[in-house]
Amino acid sequence: MPAAAPSYMYLVRHGATDNNVAKPPRLQGRRTDPPLSEEGRRQAEATGQLLAGYDITTVYGSPLLRSRETAEFIAAPHGLAVTVESGITEVDVGDWEGRSWEDIQKDDPEAYRLFMEDPAENPYRGGESFGHVQRRVVPVFERLLAAHPGERIAVVGHNIVNRTYLAFLLGIPVGKARIISQHNCGVNVVRYRREKMELRVCNSGFHLEEE
Repeated sequence: MPAAAPSYMYLVRHGATDNNVAKPPRLQGRRTDPPLSEEGRRQAEATGQLLAGYDITTVYGSPLLRSRETAEFIAAPHGLAVTVESGITEVDVGDWEGRSWEDIQKDDPEAYRLFMEDPAENPYRGGESFGHVQRRVVPVFERLLAAHPGERIAVVGHNIVNRTYLAFLLGIPVGKARIISQHNCGVNVVRYRREKMELRVCNSGFHLEEE
């Protein structure tokens, strides 16, 4: 019998929002829902053009607007609607939503220290840890890939969602997930065959303009 064809997932971080491009950047979890910035829309459009040449059958986004808007740019060339998947919504950064790391370190030094030492176990104050996020999202990505045998799908996730999942694929402790870069609209490619997931491309940004 011929071997089953692999599935591919194009896992993308959403385009930039005003929080992402602020100087310094502001933490952005699931408790605020800003749209893409002008720059983010350009990034999302370029990503849609990049992926237009692939036979993508389904496009997933999280419930958050920045993910759904990015996903719409990817879905449009294929004539697809975006399917919302609540399991890939961004980390809950709790009380630190909308704040810069500089302010957090000054105003909440002990929680900041604990988080920086081990985000796998120590959460954003009032929110999730990296470990929580990884345990939440890995089964979701496995389910999405298994549901599309032999197909190519696109999924627009988020910074910590993507990082913790990619740490799992690479065998990196989730507490070290911050070493994995995920630029706005960076593209990762995951191959799935015979219940095995393999990271083929990580954070490709060749389609994006240089800053």
